[in-house]
Amino acid sequence: MTVLLSERSQIFNRADAYAVSEYVNRHVGNHCICLPPKGRPEASINHRTFSSLDLCRISYGAPVRVTSSALETIYHLQILLQGHCRSLARGKEQILQAGEILLINPDDPVDLTYSADCEKFIVKLPVRLLENACLEQHWTLPAPGIRFVAERPQMNAMSGFLQLLGLICHEAENAAEGEVQALYERIVATKLLALMTTNVLKVAPGPEEGGGFERVRQFIEEHLTEDIGVEQLTAIARVSERSLYTLFERQVGLSPRDYMRQRKLERVHAELQLATARSVTEVALNHGFLHLGRFSEAYRKRFGELPSQTWRRRRQQEGA
Repeated sequence: MTVLLSERSQIFNRADAYAVSEYVNRHVGNHCICLPPKGRPEASINHRTFSSLDLCRISYGAPVRVTSSALETIYHLQILLQGHCRSLARGKEQILQAGEILLINPDDPVDLTYSADCEKFIVKLPVRLLENACLEQHWTLPAPGIRFVAERPQMNAMSGFLQLLGLICHEAENAAEGEVQALYERIVATKLLALMTTNVLKVAPGPEEGGGFERVRQFIEEHLTEDIGVEQLTAIARVSERSLYTLFERQVGLSPRDYMRQRKLERVHAELQLATARSVTEVALNHGFLHLGRFSEAYRKRFGELPSQTWRRRRQQEGA
């Protein structure tokens, strides 16, 4: 039997439900809960962070309604381990039973009601992880972002994926090295995109088109700290400016400037997690972000936290 987080990952056991909810807000996603007016339900939660993923196993011990306007920068993959759940999203109602999967998009309103005996397992995935997986497969990244189509896949149809999650939980509880964690999280993202229905066009580009974009992509990666002009990219891709925009729209669903800005943010995020990063300001300026206020807001929208929080967490880990 696949184990999704053992007692070694327990944070709260038979605790106050609102204390558990507060912990979830800090680590897994913003939400509100509504519990029965009478009684003192005993809730439990097991939790591990694994690279950019959060793994969480929760039970509230009473019927509970969970609501949120939107998760914004993250996807939630929820697996019902026992009990049942009523989902109401955009006027559509679903009743999910044990063994079924629910995948919540970043802009989906959340309105879920769980039975008293319900226990669920959640994987929190950042938007950037799925976008990067899409690009690595050379699939077309949709302009509005990757969206999973509402459906109800059974776990028996995804038994291999469940085993993968079990292996990740094991690695998380046994302090896997950073490189191993990064490898597993990429596999999870790629598997999800392959197994579930999305708006991603899974068509590889033609050799001429793909080669032109690959040359441009490589140039951008090698010159991220420089101010790259569109005219430079047209020369490298050997196409007109209009064709360049069409190429980027087909390949990544973004304009050339938006793509470069996204990659710069990704590089800043990676560097802030290194011991060599002396300050947020230095790393941001080095990548061309001259207006630090706008940079911080763009970073928060992309990664769900301020750059100072990313940098500070690294310092705290060093002092631990």
